[in-house]
Amino acid sequence: MTAVLLQAPGLATDRVEALLDLERHIIAEQCAIERWFRCQWQSTPPPFYGSVDLRNAGFKLAPVDTNLFPAGFNNLNPEHNALYVTAIQHYLSQYHPGLERLLLVPENHTRNFFYLENVARLVQLLEQSGLHVRIGALQAEGPREMVLPSGAHLFLEPLERRASRLGVAGFDPEAILLNNDLSGGVPDILRGLEQEILPPLAAGWQTRRKSQHFAHYRKAAEELATVLGIDSWLIDPIYRKCSGIDFMRAEGQDCLVANVDATLADIGRRYQEYGITARPFVIVKADAGTYGMGIMTVYSGRELLELNRKTRTRMAKSKEGLPVSDVFIQEGVHTFEQTAEDFVAEPVVYMVGQQVLGGFYRVHRERGIDENLNAPGAHFEPMAFAEPGVNPCRNSPPDAAVNRYYAYGVIARLAMLAAAREARDWREAANA
Repeated sequence: MTAVLLQAPGLATDRVEALLDLERHIIAEQCAIERWFRCQWQSTPPPFYGSVDLRNAGFKLAPVDTNLFPAGFNNLNPEHNALYVTAIQHYLSQYHPGLERLLLVPENHTRNFFYLENVARLVQLLEQSGLHVRIGALQAEGPREMVLPSGAHLFLEPLERRASRLGVAGFDPEAILLNNDLSGGVPDILRGLEQEILPPLAAGWQTRRKSQHFAHYRKAAEELATVLGIDSWLIDPIYRKCSGIDFMRAEGQDCLVANVDATLADIGRRYQEYGITARPFVIVKADAGTYGMGIMTVYSGRELLELNRKTRTRMAKSKEGLPVSDVFIQEGVHTFEQTAEDFVAEPVVYMVGQQVLGGFYRVHRERGIDENLNAPGAHFEPMAFAEPGVNPCRNSPPDAAVNRYYAYGVIARLAMLAAAREARDWREAANA
């Protein structure tokens, strides 16, 4: 599907045409963009895979989250399987030539059929890429075959550790692919292995922080903005961070209130500069974690002093019930895209290495343009990407699907580059 970009409420009348200026600029500078990215990937190899949540406010297109353990492969358009397989093969030939045997370690969601459909689709694509794949479950008591609602079959086996190698019965893999974000920490069975782990253990949420990722993203966005001759704010959300927060005991409130208000003031100044009269907002969320947990929209620091117990409880814990103490305060980017049924939508772009696979729209019937859509009740509609790394068409309007998807791919790749620079930091720290 192609979502419709709405005229942004709060834009001055003489700024309406500016809605498409950013996309026009990205399309016009394709050659410079691709040359810059090529140089970046040569010096900083990308992670194996990832997904990027984007928000398109018309005047601003920016990532709001980058997931290095993507769990929505089943939401990609199945008509383009051959293109996804080609992208995987390209990555393997470039960074892991000769790899034949791969062990996939998924999340422990053995009753979550939506997640398991993702695992099945991922295994299918990996096997079609020429890999021999087995699935090793962290909490399996014995081999278990599952038939999913789609008709796909999954065979989960207990992990077996032999010295410094990990596998399953009768299978010694050359590499291990994690589709588990390690929110609960790194299990001992994964520590000290001689096999390469993709992504590395440091990518798990027990150590990774959104604030670190967006610090790298800011630097990359400034570099690309210089190449394009644009204001980097148009592709980069403002953010701040607070530590030592306890929502239940109302500890750290002064830091939260002060930084929320400072971020709102920064956004307000940029809105004034660009003639935008919409009300600024921020998203307050855990600095570590995923699945859309522990997130709230805030328009004033004072709101944080008036949270009810239900909201405090929701904000106090992230995935697997882990307490939240580090909080990320991120500029709220409106989503001015909607489906034909008038439901708000946001694009999610999937990548293997530096290759854009495609993506889908996350759609929510009950959420607004200033709210988190990664919440219960969301559904997914595939984007009509024609090919990975879709090329723009200068003879078509900037809001044509081919051009909009190219713009999405540019920003998603920029986020993936930030993740690659994170990984470089992890390698340097490990070798220090």
